[in-house]
This record gives sequence, structure tokens and C-alpha cells, in this order.
Amino acid sequence: MWVVGLTGGIGSGKTTVAKMFEHLGVPVYIADVEAKKLTNRSKVIRRKLIELLGEEAYLDKEINKKYVADKIFSNSSLLLQVNQIIHPKVRSHFNRWLKRQVSPYVIKEAAILFENGGYKECDKNILVVAPKDQRIERLLNRDVTSIQQIENRMQNQWEDEKKIPMADYVIHNVDLEKTRMQVTDIHEIILESIDN
Repeated sequence: MWVVGLTGGIGSGKTTVAKMFEHLGVPVYIADVEAKKLTNRSKVIRRKLIELLGEEAYLDKEINKKYVADKIFSNSSLLLQVNQIIHPKVRSHFNRWLKRQVSPYVIKEAAILFENGGYKECDKNILVVAPKDQRIERLLNRDVTSIQQIENRMQNQWEDEKKIPMADYVIHNVDLEKTRMQVTDIHEIILESIDN
């Protein structure tokens, strides 16, 4: 079974694209969602994050998202350390999930697939891109956040220009109908490649 990586900068619409693949019957694993669940459930992650970021990293039994985001997205060293705590657990969880799937291929959606080297574990990789101003507008509509916070997060991700040559497929997510057509085309190409 193939693993197809799906990534894109914050606000590019990779989750929208993931849902389109899901609609075509492809199992989708959204690494960021699973990471959040594991961060709340795993005692090991909890202990390590509190050691690294302080007691305020958790409110009750849940990760204190705003506190953690404010700390790590303005400090690349802390961000790296947090990723080193969480990513191995997500990788193990994904591998267990993968064994339960019955499909020619699955989608693994992850925000920093190229940045953390995760793309090397995938058979093919899809990059979702959109103009920066459109990405910022989507994020302002989706999250109650500031442009400064968005810029901080964007600075921790590579520019599209750096990722495009590494991707097998690039989806330009500007118009939803055109995006859906690109997803369908890529789906058919992948199925054909697996059969050959």
C-alpha cells in the first residue's frame, strides 16, 4: 500500500484537499489532528512538555494551545524540541493506523512534511499552494488571530519555491472547482501508477 504525503503552508487549504481525497474513498490520516489528541492523552508527552515549557503548557488535562503557540512559534529552538517530543509518537500512531487500512493508497497530511524529512517515507508527495495574501485572509477568517502570529508561523515553514521541486504533484488551490479537478486527476494518476 502506498503512502502519499500531502502538505502545504499554513492556510494553503491542505485540509480541504484532504477531504476531497477522502470523498474519493482514500483513507486520510491528518497528522496535526492526531498530534493534538496524543498531546492531550500521552502522559509521556505531557511530562516532557511541562519540563520544557513549564506548568502553564497544560490547562486542566488539555494542552494550552495559545500559551504553547506563543512560546514555540517565536523560538525555533523550542519548536524543534517540541517536534522531537511529539513527532516520534505521531509516527508510531500512523504506522499502527496504516496496518488497519485496506486501500491501494492512503493520504498522510502533515504541515511540515518536507521540513522534517517525513516526505522521504512517502511513495509520492503532493504540495498544496495558494497566494500568500489569500492564505492570510483564510487564516484570519478561520482563527481569531493576528497577522503577526500568522507571519510567525509562516516563518517556521519553508517557502513554496523551496518545496515545489521536491513535490511529485502541486495543487494550486485558488478556485475550489479547479482544485477538485486537480485532486481527481492526481487520484487517477496514482491509481494507474500503483497498477503498473
